Amino acid sequence: MRKEFVTPLRRTGRQVTRDSPDANPRLLCKKNVDREFELILPAITIVDKLSTYSPSDEESYLVDISLKSREISREYSRIASAMCCFHSPIGRRHLDRVLTGLCPIGFVKAENLEEDVGIVENDLGASREGSRTDNEVVQREEEAIKLDGLNVAQIKELREKAEKFMFQTEVNRIMKLIINSLYRNKDIFLRELISNASDALDKIRLLSLTDKNVLDTNPELAIWIKSDKENKILSITDSGIGMTKNELINNLGTIAKSGTAEFLSKMQDTSNNQDLNDMIGQFGVGFYSAFLVSHTVVVTSKHNDDKQYIWESDSNSYSIVEHPKGDTLKRGTRVSLHLKDEALDFLEEDTIKNLVKKYSQFINFPIYLWSSKVVQVDEDDVDENVPASKEDESKKEESEDKVDEEEDAKVEDAEEEKKTKKVDKTIWDWELLNDSKPIWTLKPSDVEDKDYNDFYKALTKDTQDPLAKIHFVAEGEVTFKSLLFIPKVQPSDSFNRYGTKADNIKLYVRRVFITDKFTDMMPNYLSFIRGIVDSDDLPLNVSRENLQQHKLIKVIKKKLIRKVLDMIKKIPKDDYEKFWKEYSTNIKLGVIEDAQNRARLSKLLLFQSSIQKGATSLSEYVSRMKPNQQYIYYIAGSSEEEVKKSPFVERLDKKGYEVLYLTEAVDEYAISALPEFDGKKFQNVAKEGFSLDEGKKAKERMEQLKTTFEPLVKWLNDILKDQISKAQVSERLTDSPCALVASMFGWTGNMERLAISNAHQKTDDPQKNYYLNQKKTLEINPRHPLIRELLHRVEVDSTDQTAKDIALMMFRTATLRSGYMLRETASFADSVEQLMRKTLGISLDEVPEEEELQEEESGSMEKQESEKVVDIDVNEDEQDEEKHDEL
Repeated sequence: MRKEFVTPLRRTGRQVTRDSPDANPRLLCKKNVDREFELILPAITIVDKLSTYSPSDEESYLVDISLKSREISREYSRIASAMCCFHSPIGRRHLDRVLTGLCPIGFVKAENLEEDVGIVENDLGASREGSRTDNEVVQREEEAIKLDGLNVAQIKELREKAEKFMFQTEVNRIMKLIINSLYRNKDIFLRELISNASDALDKIRLLSLTDKNVLDTNPELAIWIKSDKENKILSITDSGIGMTKNELINNLGTIAKSGTAEFLSKMQDTSNNQDLNDMIGQFGVGFYSAFLVSHTVVVTSKHNDDKQYIWESDSNSYSIVEHPKGDTLKRGTRVSLHLKDEALDFLEEDTIKNLVKKYSQFINFPIYLWSSKVVQVDEDDVDENVPASKEDESKKEESEDKVDEEEDAKVEDAEEEKKTKKVDKTIWDWELLNDSKPIWTLKPSDVEDKDYNDFYKALTKDTQDPLAKIHFVAEGEVTFKSLLFIPKVQPSDSFNRYGTKADNIKLYVRRVFITDKFTDMMPNYLSFIRGIVDSDDLPLNVSRENLQQHKLIKVIKKKLIRKVLDMIKKIPKDDYEKFWKEYSTNIKLGVIEDAQNRARLSKLLLFQSSIQKGATSLSEYVSRMKPNQQYIYYIAGSSEEEVKKSPFVERLDKKGYEVLYLTEAVDEYAISALPEFDGKKFQNVAKEGFSLDEGKKAKERMEQLKTTFEPLVKWLNDILKDQISKAQVSERLTDSPCALVASMFGWTGNMERLAISNAHQKTDDPQKNYYLNQKKTLEINPRHPLIRELLHRVEVDSTDQTAKDIALMMFRTATLRSGYMLRETASFADSVEQLMRKTLGISLDEVPEEEELQEEESGSMEKQESEKVVDIDVNEDEQDEEKHDEL
């Protein structure tokens, strides 16, 4: 074994290759190293002058590279700073692998060795060249597209002259994160590239405010998109500020570094314009999303202060070279994507239009697409566009000299006929894609109602104008602009999708669409709200798809809800009736679900009333309350007719108290969730606890009645102990003899009906069974004649059977009258029949008469069957006789 030592390589500003005389690495010889080894490169190393040594077969050399950067040393101290190279025939192949791993494109800048360098994997992302043969690589290069008018040979020459660089961060990890995890939808690459183009245009526009000469090279500020299906290229071009050579290295060669932050800090001293914040550069790695759909990215950029350069990368490394044709862009940047085979759909015009409309239709600058359309033109017009050769022109002149006047006339006629013929012609031109204006960025005073209506229809695809709108700017912990609408009609299936993810609120960051897949932006009961939220400083993660701080979304949600409720509150009365017809259930569900905004939502509620025609609000009810009235009285039922005839409102109606009628299924739940309104508590007149404060005399009279009817109350408690919890004298009845009253926390008849009819419930629900089996309180009307007669009978004979039957009948009728469902319907029908017999003087033992025609009908049926049998027998005898005669 032979050892040779040399001094380390001196760092100069020159490029170093295998043949450079300055390359002088220190070599250590090692014997019998395994031929198949795993290449680990902690930093960029330079291998040179290996051919000057003459090693023997199977002999290997260990190349030791000292790491000068302390930062790299700390990060890679655990990684062996060495690599093994064989100089046998087998070792040669390993050496090629080493060189390929070090310099996939070619050169390494020696001056960049001081900087932090990440590990590069050959199989990273879409460009997996490590698994391809050399022939495949050559074929792929020869199939390269023509870039900026350059052919394949020119591109190869440029690549040989180009400066080759390695990415300055751990590109392999970041790229894997981008390609595999960060972005769930590949189509967002176009959003990111258009956003970057918009950044560049914003920069040059802001610079032009202080220096108008910066726009001399190209005054037009726009974005152009062009697809080349033949070469599988998609290019995005902008006339923005462009990038110098150093900016290409610093901005595109380093992940998570953006020139926007530096630009903002630089412009902060020169301009306080609000548009200074109009940049989308805080996302860092958006450019690298291009590798989701492309195997190679080529960036051509021209800055006013530098030459035009071409930057090319396959996600492993990149190269930069000066453009051979000089200044072709004038100013700006073109990003050319060499699309993968599975991403060729992004070359289709319709796909590009849909993506721009989805993500970037509100970008400040016009976005154009190179598109084609077919028009009908005269056939001569098509021919005129094709230039004729000199030979054709000379022949045409000779033929025109030979023809006579008649032939000339015929030719003229034929030409006229030819001109009248229409043919299809394909015309290519730039088509504007983002004609919609982000009107939410304007002041509300500068926007007309027609503009709002047109924007709403474009946003929601609705054919009608919105019922209401609100346009505002919120400031505080997070600043955002918003434009919200209420549709005139709610979709018929809205409650079938209640609680599911809605896409009615679209989140933008500086007019760039981020997402509409929100479950927390609006509560479920306000899912009908349509609109846009645009934040200038909303912090996002690198992919723009998940919010970095959910706390700020909660702040936005809180402000949006309050603004929406204010918008609803300000709807004019005539329009509010239309709103309530469509969205009343949503507001009541909000009262149940949103405890934080329950007080605000209660001011929006409307109910039918016993006094006022039409719906009334709780505020209006409170304003009409009697001086000593302490409660807001209400009753729930299936219809207004039912609750009007309920026994629970009899006394209230006679005394002139207003009662709210709750006739929708959700009403009683909503009111139960409200503890009070404007300092007044709610009282369900169908439950216990009802009382009217009518003074001392009224209380004394009630006490006397209770004393008088105490025997009857005790008797009813004993007779109906299996049906009721207790009996008592009522304060709410005037016309009805009795009624069933629910306990304070029990279910009313309306609530029981809703619970039983609920289709979404368990077969055997313990909670439901508990409430359904609760006994009710039987309240009797001491002024009713039936109750007085019953008291008299009980006082005379407490064992009177008629009194017992009447008590049972009164309980059952009270059950139906109070809105509850009667369970023993057959027994109730029998008791009603018995009362009718007694009333009509018919004996209870008398039974219905039997049918007399039953026996006769049965006899006649037997007779008919016997006749049929006889007929059949006679016919059979006749047939037998005929057969006998024949024999």
